[in-house]
Amino acid sequence: MTPMQDPRSQALQRWLDALPADLGLRPDSLRPASADASFRRYFRVDARGVAGGTAIAMDAPPPQEDTRPFLRVAALLHEAGLNAPRVLAQDVAQGFLLLADLGTTTYLAALNESSADALFADAMTALLRWQLATRAGALPPYDEALLRRELDLFPEWYLGRHLKVAPTPARQQALESLWRDLVASCLSQPQVFVHRDFMPRNLMVTDPNPGILDFQDAVVGHITYDLVSLFRDAFVSWPEERVLDWTIRYWERARGAGLPVRPDFADFYRDFEWAGLQRHLKVLGIFARINYRDGKPQYLADAPRFVAYARSVARRYRPLAPLARLLDEIEGVVPQAGFTF
Repeated sequence: MTPMQDPRSQALQRWLDALPADLGLRPDSLRPASADASFRRYFRVDARGVAGGTAIAMDAPPPQEDTRPFLRVAALLHEAGLNAPRVLAQDVAQGFLLLADLGTTTYLAALNESSADALFADAMTALLRWQLATRAGALPPYDEALLRRELDLFPEWYLGRHLKVAPTPARQQALESLWRDLVASCLSQPQVFVHRDFMPRNLMVTDPNPGILDFQDAVVGHITYDLVSLFRDAFVSWPEERVLDWTIRYWERARGAGLPVRPDFADFYRDFEWAGLQRHLKVLGIFARINYRDGKPQYLADAPRFVAYARSVARRYRPLAPLARLLDEIEGVVPQAGFTF
């Protein structure tokens, strides 16, 4: 079957056909817009009654997906003055949403050596507004249980399923000690609204800039997480000196805005790196899982990027030495001296 012939797409076309005429929808124009690592799919549809002439139809099939978190977080983003897609129509029971179209130019496509400073400045402005909008009880917590579930994806799916690395008692003990340290570091940070996937692929070049997508998993969690997602991305890497410079700029702006960042930048940067390591390990597990469980192999091609991120951080901090040794061992890399801090 082509993407337009499967039962979900046909049901989506029927739902669009029944929406108010003033939207000017042409359900027969439905075509793929994008897909992600979840079960959600996105389609572009011509809509004469909508600004820009097109809209985005989201297919989030129950019971695998739930559109209610998306709707809740979209409202929070709008309240914060941010450019998230407007919801034009919804059918929570069927898992269908019709959204305003934020265009086709992602940050990932637009970023280059000359554009990065300006684009990231806009992204940091949006991130600061999002974090300043934090209020208690609005989103679920990024708590110890969730952090550990994410970390456990790494030994189960990346080490075990993908690399066939045996879970020896010594390795399990080393990882458990590391998990305790990483989780404690994340939980000790100031807690703010966290997009949880604030990366260039989910930011659109728009006016106002940026447009923000893929926010349905938002939580209240550690303040450095979204910054790591932005600068240490799955699909593009930057020299360490540029990441350091951007992180300093964020830290200075956050302090000026009254956000509760660490008063000493060295402490803040350590938080940033350790939060990043938790994310890097989680992402490696996710990439392996969606390959072996969901049949989406393309993400594993970027696993070496995250291994490099993780190894770089683990070599800079003495408490992370067991992870550096494990990564070197499983990849046959000659160990190097490290431990900057």
